[in-house]
Amino acid sequence: MNIGMINLVLLLSLPIVAGLFLAAIHKPGIALKLHAGFAFTEFLAALGLAFSRPEPTRLFMVDGFTLCLVPLTAFILFTTAWFSHGYLAHDIDTGKIQARHLRLWHVLFQSMALSMYAALVSNNIGVMWVAVEMATLATVILVGFYRTHAALEAAWKYFLLGSVGIALALFGTILLYFAAEPLLGQGMNAMTWSRIREVSSQMDPRLLRLAFVFLLVGYGTKIGFFPLHAWLPDAHAEAPSPMSAALSGLLLNIAFFALLRGKMVLAGNVAAGMASSLLILFGLVSLIIAALMLLRRHDLKRLLAWSSIEHMGIMGVAFGIGGPLGSFAGLLHMIVHSLVKSGLFFAAGQTIQTLGTQKISKIRGLSASHPRLAILFGLAFLAAAGLPPFGLFTSEITLLVAATGKSAWLGLALAAGLLIAFAAIILKLSGMLFGEPVENPPPTHPVAISSVPLALHLAIAAILGLFVPGMLWGFMRDAIAMLG
Repeated sequence: MNIGMINLVLLLSLPIVAGLFLAAIHKPGIALKLHAGFAFTEFLAALGLAFSRPEPTRLFMVDGFTLCLVPLTAFILFTTAWFSHGYLAHDIDTGKIQARHLRLWHVLFQSMALSMYAALVSNNIGVMWVAVEMATLATVILVGFYRTHAALEAAWKYFLLGSVGIALALFGTILLYFAAEPLLGQGMNAMTWSRIREVSSQMDPRLLRLAFVFLLVGYGTKIGFFPLHAWLPDAHAEAPSPMSAALSGLLLNIAFFALLRGKMVLAGNVAAGMASSLLILFGLVSLIIAALMLLRRHDLKRLLAWSSIEHMGIMGVAFGIGGPLGSFAGLLHMIVHSLVKSGLFFAAGQTIQTLGTQKISKIRGLSASHPRLAILFGLAFLAAAGLPPFGLFTSEITLLVAATGKSAWLGLALAAGLLIAFAAIILKLSGMLFGEPVENPPPTHPVAISSVPLALHLAIAAILGLFVPGMLWGFMRDAIAMLG
C-alpha cells in the first residue's frame, strides 16, 4: 500500500471515527473543538492526495478533476467546523438548540463529509450515486435542525425534490451502464468511469444522449438549475448558517462533479454536442432568472441562495461552452465560488446572530454600527458580485471571452445576466452597509464568532484571482483535457 492509498483510506475512515467519537462526547464546548480538530486532520489527508496519488482501482480513482475539489472540500469543511464553534455555542446559549442535539449535528456533519469525499474519489458510477444520496439524507436532517415549522417544511421539500432528482439520476446511471455493457461486459467493468471513458467513442450515441438527459435533470435538481431549484432557497434560508455554507459551497459542487463525470463520457462521442447545448440552455436560463430574482429578495439568506443559483448557471454556461477557455472558467468559478459563498454565509450568520434578524430591511448601516463586521461582510459580497481582485472576476471575464467567441448573442445574453446580478447585489449591499440604521433588538448573549475562516476564504479567493498556483494549474489542465 503506497502513501497515496494510505491517505485515501485515512480520508474515508476519519469521518467515521470522528462521528462515532463525537457522538460519545456530552460536553458541547469540548465536542465543538474536537470537531474542528478532526476536520483539520481530514484536510491534511486530502492535501496528502495532491502529493501522492493512489493507483486507480475499479472503486476509487484520484485524477486531476478529483484533486481540484478534494482539498478544497476538506478545507471548507474544516473552516465550517471552525466557524460552527462560536455559532452553535451561541445557539445553545440562547436556547435555539439544545446541547444534547449537538451530538446528532456532529454525526450528520461527518456523514456528509464522508459522502462528499466518497463521491469525489469514486471510480464507480454506482458508488458515486450512492454517495450523493448519502449526502442528501444527511443534509436533510441538518436543514431542519432548528425544528421550527419553516425549517421542517424546508427539510421536507428538500427531501421530496431531492429524492425525485436522485431517482432520475439513478435511471441515468443505469442507462449509462447499459450503454457500456455491450463493450465492457456485465459487472464492474461497465460501472467503472475510467473504463467507460476509454470506450465512449464506440457507445450508442442515442443511449448516451438519453442517459445524459436523466443525469442532467437528476443531478441538476441537486445543483439548483432553474426550474429544478424549488428546494434550494428554503433550505438555505432555514438551515443553520454553517449548514447553509456547506450546502452552497460544497454540496452543489458534488452534484455538479457527478454531472460532469457524465459529460466527460460524452466528450469522446458524437453525442457531445447535445450535452453542451443543454448545459448552456439550463445555465443561461438559471443565470438570468436568478439575477432578476435577486432584485426582489428581502431575506438575507434567500438572497444568497438565489446568488448560488446564479453562479450555478454561470458554471453551466462555462462547461457547456467547454474547450480550454470555457472549461478553465468553469473550474475556476467552481473553486472560487465555493470559497466565496461559504464565506458569505459565515458573514451572514454572524450578522444575523449579532442583529437578531435576517430581514434585509432591518440590516442597515452596518458600517456605522458594526464597522469591523461590515468590512468582511462587504468584501464577501463584493467577491460574490465578481469584482477584482477576486477570482470570480477572472472566471467571468474569461467566460465572456469564450462565450463571445462561440456566439455574439450568447455573449450578450451572458453579459446582461451578469450585469443584472451585479446591480442587484450592489444595491442590496449598499443599503445594508450605508443605509439609515434601524433599531434592532440586541442578541440575548454577545456573539463570539471567529472571523478568521471568512478572512482565509477571501484571501485565497483574491490570490486565485491574480494567479493559479502551479500544482492547482496542473490538476485543472488534466480536468480540462477530460472535459473536452
